[in-house]
Amino acid sequence: MVEILSGVVAVNGQAKPQPIMGVTPVKEEFIQIPEVASYPTGSLDFLVKLQKEEQKRLKAMQASSLINQAELSAVRLSIIIVGAGLGGLAAAIALARKGHTVTVFEQAPALAEVGAGIQIPSNSSRLLLKWGLRPFLGDKVVEPEDIKFRRWENGTPIGLTKLIPDFQENFDAPYYVVHRAHFHDAMYQLALQLGVQVQINSKVVDYDAEKPSITTEHGQSFTADLIICSDGVKSVGRPKVLGGVDQPALRTGFAAYRATVNVEEMKLHPELVELLAKPGLNLWIGNLRHVMTYTIAGGKSFNMVLSHPDRSDPATWNQRSPAEILTDMRSHFHGWDPRLTKIIDMIKTTLKWPLVSGSALPRWVAPSNQLLIMGDAAHAMVPYMSEGAAMAVEDAAALAEAIDLVSTAKELPEALHVWETVRIKRTSQMQEASLINGKLWHFADGPVQRAPDQWQAVAFRGRARAEGARRGHEARGGRQTVRHQPEPVERSDDSEMVLWLRCGGGDQAGVGEASAEIEIECEHGEWRSERPLNPPHHDRKKSKGPC
Repeated sequence: MVEILSGVVAVNGQAKPQPIMGVTPVKEEFIQIPEVASYPTGSLDFLVKLQKEEQKRLKAMQASSLINQAELSAVRLSIIIVGAGLGGLAAAIALARKGHTVTVFEQAPALAEVGAGIQIPSNSSRLLLKWGLRPFLGDKVVEPEDIKFRRWENGTPIGLTKLIPDFQENFDAPYYVVHRAHFHDAMYQLALQLGVQVQINSKVVDYDAEKPSITTEHGQSFTADLIICSDGVKSVGRPKVLGGVDQPALRTGFAAYRATVNVEEMKLHPELVELLAKPGLNLWIGNLRHVMTYTIAGGKSFNMVLSHPDRSDPATWNQRSPAEILTDMRSHFHGWDPRLTKIIDMIKTTLKWPLVSGSALPRWVAPSNQLLIMGDAAHAMVPYMSEGAAMAVEDAAALAEAIDLVSTAKELPEALHVWETVRIKRTSQMQEASLINGKLWHFADGPVQRAPDQWQAVAFRGRARAEGARRGHEARGGRQTVRHQPEPVERSDDSEMVLWLRCGGGDQAGVGEASAEIEIECEHGEWRSERPLNPPHHDRKKSKGPC
């Protein structure tokens, strides 16, 4: 048996890549979202199981030590990583901790991370804390209490995911939000302290999987025992791994504006105080659109992600003036919650990103077993599960553990094969779940939308009452377990609830096959009837991952 921790499960014998159900590659410009797909509801169970396996090791780690001498690999490799983004730095950290010699090549003239906020879910934070990242984050990180789902036009809460204390208790790791630049800088500083060499202004233009080696745009060649391509969605290394035929990520027909607003400016408006009262994530959801917000930079900045339909050519986006860009952004959310639109009006500058998704690749490791891809180069995904960067962190941790299991260099191909097999399965499930989550959030107003919203609103009210009772009792010095029986759904909405249950919603045992039809937007903008998605026992708490 080969057992790999940190995101990899046990595999007996020789593992070979198997076709994974996911998004079928298509020649069209836009990706096809699956009509009926399996939602990875077992992923949380997977994390709990993983946490139990690692609990003893985590407690034994010395907080003051970045490298545990007992964890150094028997086989020490020279490793080149192409790309100093979050995924590349994660790989550098994980491998350097095992005693490998790591050099990172980055094309940018200076290290910097664009964008705004990013979420660090527990499956990622557990690994990052184990690696010793927390001191490097300082006071820049925020630990939100919950994720609150809100009705688009008035902000009425319709769902809640508790993060504190639920995630810490269930997964032995916190849930963080942070500015991408602060996260990236913390990773970079940790990598440097571990002895990682970072070469900036070094664009890699070619790979030789057999030597193996890389060639930069300046004509320089560098060799190593193993080359890792973490060069993003437009990877140069991916075609080398796939035998000369690329399988790029495809556009989804959606884009996202990213921006931040000064919290002090927001405090000048009394109606916005509720949104700043405690650290938390707020998600307004509506027809084909949503807005995610949370504070970052130690609570000084209010991060916003505004997802909306956009099938225009990204090459034309920078041809508009800043004023035109802001006008377009605001136009997508006219008529939404007045508090939200007030905050949107405070945005001074914004960046627009196309949302793309890849599909399960046939392989991540080249036949030579000396060149591989990871991160967005291997599994780009939309942000509706907040797992894009987290999957790259898992890739890195799993790779380091896989290599750690070999006792001679001859065993490396088998270790990489096991890593590739398990990571392809894991990430393709997350790609699919992210697409499905986006579809579930973006229902137009109507029966299919109202039924789950009401279901969640009832659960939210029950949770709020139970939480209030618990806090009141504990404030008086007592402890108790509060159980709440959800209120019955009003009779006037029974038909809508039945429709939702027939579509696979709710938590009732035995609810399964989708039998109703709904109207959805097709790939080229027309509408057609289709059987709705059927994630088993789905509710918005389980689909915790907004962008």
